[in-house]
Amino acid sequence: MAGSEANYSFSLTTFSQKGKLFQIEYALNAIQNGKLALGIKATNGVVLCTDKKLPTKLMDSDNIHKCEEITPSTGMVYAGLGPDYRVLVKSARKSAQKYYQTYHEVEPVPMLVRDTANICQEYTQSGGVRPFGVSLLMAGYDDDGPH
Repeated sequence: MAGSEANYSFSLTTFSQKGKLFQIEYALNAIQNGKLALGIKATNGVVLCTDKKLPTKLMDSDNIHKCEEITPSTGMVYAGLGPDYRVLVKSARKSAQKYYQTYHEVEPVPMLVRDTANICQEYTQSGGVRPFGVSLLMAGYDDDGPH
């Protein structure tokens, strides 16, 4: 990165001289460098899977979770930065728990996806935070079938 462009790389709301938002590009590069995540929708369910290759043998594979359960019928998998994924998993679980405590039923999959997407969008547009460097696949099964 050239010296003059370095002045624009820290801010999400400042465009560079070439019209780029470097924080968005950094997030997209993190996603591209992530491992494959795959979702398959069938008539009677959904399958989420991912590749779990650790960069070093010093990492404990039991503590790295690339596929998480949000509700008993909804799961999430990612490609990109693990810490960003954990923030979104925690947020989705809080949203599902809040819905359950209010209505005493599991949050529908489309609502859970929308709530999580709103958080991602908020981080992309707000100053003082950076966009998430993660691409999510959420899938689940409810009364309307697989989503």
